[in-house]
Amino acid sequence: MHINLLYSVAGVLVGLLVGLTGVGGGSLMTPLLVIAFGFHPATAVGTDLLYASATKTVGTTVHGWRGTVDWTVVRRLATGSVPAALLTLVILHYAGEQSAKTGHVISVALGITLLVSGIATIFRGRIVAALSQQLGAVRPARLARLTVVLGAVLGVLVSLTSVGAGALGMTALLILYPLMPVNRLVGSDIAHAVPLTLLGGIGHWILGSVDGALLVSLLIGSVPGIIVGSLVASRVSDRFLTPILAAVLAAVGLKLLF
Repeated sequence: MHINLLYSVAGVLVGLLVGLTGVGGGSLMTPLLVIAFGFHPATAVGTDLLYASATKTVGTTVHGWRGTVDWTVVRRLATGSVPAALLTLVILHYAGEQSAKTGHVISVALGITLLVSGIATIFRGRIVAALSQQLGAVRPARLARLTVVLGAVLGVLVSLTSVGAGALGMTALLILYPLMPVNRLVGSDIAHAVPLTLLGGIGHWILGSVDGALLVSLLIGSVPGIIVGSLVASRVSDRFLTPILAAVLAAVGLKLLF
């Protein structure tokens, strides 16, 4: 297995940004692999999903230890996301995941998702306030159904693009559960992402869309990057980082679309 130090440097940079901003690595790593390194979109998505499952497992362990995971929310999300992810993988298999046409579909879906993620990142407060007010008090049964539907949407997006569980998933959870502490929602979102990204990653691996050497190279760089970014995060203002991150996500999304 050949370890490419250039990919490890990319892992360090993405890890730093993830540690600083909390945004999922898929929003940054997948487009980087496609645009900068020229990987087929399916290979970038599959490799990134296994990369994400490894890094998010660490985050889930910490949140679980601190008691900041609502397992009821996780179960509801997984009820929708697991079947949706499996169905998406089956469709990719029959469509020919490594074909040029499928690669184009993944690139377009990735571009749209990144663009929407950028908007959701910078306007999250306004979006949550407006939609929470419209929804009002949601009955428990309806809340459960809406959470399952959210999980299904995330299952399709994450399996197809490796993006969506972070910015979009958190925004939706804040709308549905306005009274739940934010750290508990963050922990639940990360915990749900572990089985989803692992399932998606294994599915892409079976389909032949995971580069093992690339995966190891990225992890070598990203783990120390995330640690350093997390330590520095408290010293950097969100008012400075959020607009820059949102602009980057939107710009990369537009690049993939046009």
